Amino acid sequence: MRLTSSAFEHENFIPRQYTCDGANMNPPLNIADIPAGTKSLVLIMDDHDVPKYIRPDGIWDHWVIFNIAPTTTAIEAGKEPKGTHGIGSGNNIKYYGPCPPEGEHRYFFKLYAVDCMLPLAEKATKSTVESAMQNHILASAELMGFYGRN
Repeated sequence: MRLTSSAFEHENFIPRQYTCDGANMNPPLNIADIPAGTKSLVLIMDDHDVPKYIRPDGIWDHWVIFNIAPTTTAIEAGKEPKGTHGIGSGNNIKYYGPCPPEGEHRYFFKLYAVDCMLPLAEKATKSTVESAMQNHILASAELMGFYGRN
């Protein structure tokens, strides 16, 4: 399975328009090679460079969506995919772009193909979603971008 964006390459900078310093809209995403047997997709975006004084685990969840149709091959810029929205660290249920408090951070867009629909309600946390999809993941893909402030 592959996850790419026409807005930025893997391990390159995320353009400002997709951050809190710009339009704060999700970048376009392309999904390819979804395995047979996939019943739903899960999309998680998180920041793994959060200072410990903000989040002791060092991770901020920006976007959590599950039960996305397995026929989804593209997510347009600024458009939320159809699915069930989980809750982010900032109590957001929609995309919240990169917004580092300091320095340059890594932002991971993670896509999972799962063999079931997750029996979870809207506003499920990332950890709840990850627990529910354990033993159901058929494939995964990752796209990482950087964003920083001076």
